[in-house]
Amino acid sequence: MSVTTFSIPTLETERLILRAIREDDIAFEKEFLASDAARFVGGPMPAHRAWRAMAMMIGHWALRGFGFWALEEKAGGGYMGRVGLWYPDGWPEREVGWTLMPHAWGRGFATEAAIAARSHAYDILGWQTAISQIAPENHASKAVARRLGAGFEKTHDDPEYGLTEIWRHPAPDTLVNGGMEAYA
Repeated sequence: MSVTTFSIPTLETERLILRAIREDDIAFEKEFLASDAARFVGGPMPAHRAWRAMAMMIGHWALRGFGFWALEEKAGGGYMGRVGLWYPDGWPEREVGWTLMPHAWGRGFATEAAIAARSHAYDILGWQTAISQIAPENHASKAVARRLGAGFEKTHDDPEYGLTEIWRHPAPDTLVNGGMEAYA
């Protein structure tokens, strides 16, 4: 039997710690993914599917060497959601993605964490481009994409999510420190 070992780096921003997903984070995800608020990320779904979805995100690290981080607020330590790098089999391109818990909405956490994740992709992993795949009705995620400097590129018929929009991020050589200027 072969065992794959991997490590998930911890990143920090001004207000957040991006860390490995832990089992106690899954309770927040189960509640969120059972609600209509999760309609843009495959929900609503039952608790057992939410657990499996989170396990898949951890497994993505083992298979690809990158993935989603859990977001923890430095002030208070609460779980805020997840942001990361995504490229499962069948995905159109490597992605910077974000999913926040409703209590974290509207506070700039998605933008702040996505800048850190994209910086990791460009500066550490050597990516030359990235997309974000966004549901056409998800205006909040489109606003985050705009703040990151991404622009609408085309529509995509995703076999699981249906019609989505592909938003292209700026190339790494056009950004300073992954694009912190977009957040300032």
